[in-house]
Amino acid sequence: MLESYVTPLLMSYVNRYIKNLKPSDLQLSLWGGDVVLSKLELKLDVLEQELKLPFTFLSGHIHELRIHVPWTKLGSEPVVVTINTMECILKLKDGAQDDHDSCGSSSTSRSASDSAKLLAKPRRVQQTAPPDPDLPPGYVQSLIRRVVNNVNVVVNNLILKYVEDDIVLSVNITSAECFTADEFWDRAFMDVTAPELVLRKAINFSDCTVCLDKRNASGKIDFYQDPLLYKCSFRTRLHFSYDNINSKIPAVIKVQTMVESLKLSITDQQLPMFIRIMELVIALYYGEIGGHKDAEGLESSGLVRDVAVGVPGKEDDGDGQGVASPYPSPETYLPGMEEDQQGWVSWAWSFVPALVGTGEEDEERHGDGERVYHQEMEEDGRPSSPQQHAPRDPVVSVGFYCTKATVTFKLTESQADSSYYSPQKVKSREVLCLEQEGITIEVLMMGEPFFNCQVGFVGFRALCLKGIMGVKDFEENMNRSEEDALFFCCGETLSSKGNTYLTNSLFDYRSPENNGVRAEFILDAIHHKETYTEAAGMQRFGAFYMDYLYTVENASGSEHVGPQDFPPPGGKETTVSQETSVKRLVVGPLDLRLHSSAVHRVLKMVACALDHEYEPYGKPQSDTVEDSRVPPSPQELAALEEFIPTRLTCLTLLQVSITVPTAEFNLLDQLLPVILGQKASAAQLNAPVFQPVRPLPAVRVLVDKVNLEHSVPMYATELVSTVSSLSQPSDTLLHHCYAHCYLKVFGFQAGLTSMDSNGCFLPLTPIIPSFSTALYGKLLRLPALWSRRSSVPVTECIFELPHFTVQATRAQTVLLQAICQSWTHSLGRGASSGLSETLLSEVFKAPGAPSPTLEGSVQNVELKYCSKATVRCASGAVGAIKVCARTPGSAEGSKERLVPLIQGPSDTRELHTSRWLNEIRKPESLLAPDLLAFSVQVPLQGDDCRNSGAVLLVSVQGIAVNVDPVFSTWLLHQTQRAERSGSRLPPQTPGANAMAVSLAKRREDEASVGSAPLAKPPSNQASDYASSPVKTKTATESRPLSLPVKVTPATQPSWASSEERVKEIIARVWDAVKQLTLQALRTSHIHLLSKTEQILISRPSLS
Repeated sequence: MLESYVTPLLMSYVNRYIKNLKPSDLQLSLWGGDVVLSKLELKLDVLEQELKLPFTFLSGHIHELRIHVPWTKLGSEPVVVTINTMECILKLKDGAQDDHDSCGSSSTSRSASDSAKLLAKPRRVQQTAPPDPDLPPGYVQSLIRRVVNNVNVVVNNLILKYVEDDIVLSVNITSAECFTADEFWDRAFMDVTAPELVLRKAINFSDCTVCLDKRNASGKIDFYQDPLLYKCSFRTRLHFSYDNINSKIPAVIKVQTMVESLKLSITDQQLPMFIRIMELVIALYYGEIGGHKDAEGLESSGLVRDVAVGVPGKEDDGDGQGVASPYPSPETYLPGMEEDQQGWVSWAWSFVPALVGTGEEDEERHGDGERVYHQEMEEDGRPSSPQQHAPRDPVVSVGFYCTKATVTFKLTESQADSSYYSPQKVKSREVLCLEQEGITIEVLMMGEPFFNCQVGFVGFRALCLKGIMGVKDFEENMNRSEEDALFFCCGETLSSKGNTYLTNSLFDYRSPENNGVRAEFILDAIHHKETYTEAAGMQRFGAFYMDYLYTVENASGSEHVGPQDFPPPGGKETTVSQETSVKRLVVGPLDLRLHSSAVHRVLKMVACALDHEYEPYGKPQSDTVEDSRVPPSPQELAALEEFIPTRLTCLTLLQVSITVPTAEFNLLDQLLPVILGQKASAAQLNAPVFQPVRPLPAVRVLVDKVNLEHSVPMYATELVSTVSSLSQPSDTLLHHCYAHCYLKVFGFQAGLTSMDSNGCFLPLTPIIPSFSTALYGKLLRLPALWSRRSSVPVTECIFELPHFTVQATRAQTVLLQAICQSWTHSLGRGASSGLSETLLSEVFKAPGAPSPTLEGSVQNVELKYCSKATVRCASGAVGAIKVCARTPGSAEGSKERLVPLIQGPSDTRELHTSRWLNEIRKPESLLAPDLLAFSVQVPLQGDDCRNSGAVLLVSVQGIAVNVDPVFSTWLLHQTQRAERSGSRLPPQTPGANAMAVSLAKRREDEASVGSAPLAKPPSNQASDYASSPVKTKTATESRPLSLPVKVTPATQPSWASSEERVKEIIARVWDAVKQLTLQALRTSHIHLLSKTEQILISRPSLS
């Protein structure tokens, strides 16, 4: 009878995880077709042992369990298992002793040795139980396989809670249903058949709600926060591909989840707790914390397996006595089913067997002596060694896809209620919103040798919402456009990009699995890097792409090796494995606008994220020095030099645009102290009344490409400890003992722009033309281990700058100063200071009087820094420097003139001659020495440091400085005076402006001495030029020698007064030099007279 085979199978699953069941009552209900169990308590120790996670269960309850078995249609209708209201509470394991032992939540005996003894004898009896002669064994196995493959599981009201410190994370799923599907992913009754050999499962989750709350010291929640995720529905598809009909583990496993809309909400109080949960996930991945101790090794794993596959009904009950079950084990009817996959939890967890599987599982045998896996035969017909032909790990592909996700940040404030005993109420206010489109997270792994994770975004945006810190800048009544609220934009939209983020997924109708074709996976590191390039990733996504690849290969590099392929530790042979870890991150074209609203919101979120007292999960490693370090053998040293595992991280930014407008309001003095760890002032915040400023000047930075590479040794402690013990380590070993960082910037340029009332920016006015630069640095890992090697550098940095130029008019520098002051000074509305229409119109090339442009450039800059245990040194070189002024031509259509002010290196031997001013100086040869070269060395005070002084070496070539009146014209520009006085210039007609410019430039050309002299007609009036300063007591005696200055009337324009100020300064310097010269002459004359008198006195009189 089928009941005698199916009933024990279902009973074994139920009795494994539920305590205090009466097999007789369960059998009678199950034979009737339906069984209903209420108020069930889970066996928490079995769940922990099978899940093998670093969490412990504090409690686990099932309110109602229903099992429906269609006995008359068992081959065509599925068995339905319904769980109504299942609740589990978890926490992180504290140590060897689990917390729920003391909580009284588990009454099951935890003596694993006693359980193994009780289970051993009945297990042997069941394995030798004779089969029922009425039904053939092959038919039973096939029928049970069909039943297991088509079991439907329905969970209504699933509640999972995780508690840690003051964090309470709860997940509530209203409904979750798992069923078998056909090739169109519709509900069906399917089985694994040839030639397709696939099994499809679908899981639909309805109304998933995630809450994150804070509890007090007594464990109660004072008030509930807004849910992180509210009533989100998603679906999961599972696809299993088998090599043959008798395979027990799928060759390829695909588990992928699809979410249409994901809306997350995070308050300022939830943000530190959310970051804490993310840190927990990262710490679990990197092994900084773990649930498995050394005691839970091979012995405990074998013990867990014995308990997990024990006879149903043989588990210890509440009284601690074992009750034998009359039901045979499922292994009797399913010899092909693995022992460690007999429970519902184990069956679900077996989707990723490579993560939790052990080598011992492959060596388990059934009672009849057959191995679970088919043994491969060698050429002579003998069975091969189990270690040589262990089963290959399955390929596991896990994916998460989201069409659109929204993350909203909120600020909370408590509301005072009229009633004293009423609960505290909290009101939240939205301030920031992040929108993502086309999200993809894909993980591909094959045991330990290969792991790959790819993350991509098609589009990403960030917007401001409502008000911040009392400033109502984006309230509904402001009627501001979405373009004003947008401050970050990256990538494209799904409407223009398409569904490329679903490529080759189970939700893509073009994928191989949805077309009856077995998918092919790239499991080779070299082929993977050639296929998944940065260009391919950006073509698929567009905004963000990350590719993390971890591989383990043998020394030959021909094939991957799994953990089962390594020989035992006590063996003679040693297999050298090569580990590589590469992370590549690419960010597509992005536009970042750091206006006041965005900066205050981001800094407010940062301040909220830092407002916690959580201890880090991973404790920092202490640099302990072991005096008894043994140097490695020559063989070990040769193997170490051949390959050293490293972690490489590459970050690439493409087409970056960063805009920093003038601060429309500035309350940073309230945020920065909190971020820097200081206490915020208790003064009442005086929020200004916000009014948009248009036009709004801004500084814009454009970068074509930024490339950052960072590499560190994978096992720094072991490597540095070994290399530091060597007397003369090689350069290769020393190189890998450092953390290296390379930064390359291409096409960096900056300029000024302005936003109009429509939200559009004007064309960029360049301030810093395009240039490229590079920076390299390395830092020694674990420097305490190198205390005896003072000659090893601790830090090294190299900076290279081939060419750098800065150019600006005086009006542009005034505008830059105003923009900086709006951010550095808390003036309420920062844009109200230092700006005027006249200044903006002059900066952005409105019709008016042109002004000179000051331009400075340096070439071939190279700086080096090195730090050792006893000394610090730095060196550098500057190839050339040049500062000049570009002035417009005197007549319309004429070319602008270039007036050099500072130039070097330059041959200054004939600088005093007039020929040097008139000749055209060509640039120096490439082989010419650098303008400036220096080296400085400063010793550090230590116990063994000698009393030696610092060393400074400087080499400077000739520098020519030309003091031209055009610099005074640039420095004392009329816009600056107008801004200081707060008055605005009256509008002028274009004709008057042109006439004034022509007159000003003509007089400026006549007064300029740095440019080539122009032919001037002879003057007929003697009063046009002042007399030479050799004369005394004249009106122009303070003017410098050989500088002809034209006398101007009292009603001269403003440019003449600026020139006169510089001339006045030069005249004062000339007067000081004359006075010093005359004083020196008098002193020398008096000294000479005194010497003469002494000589005359000492001589005898001739008379």
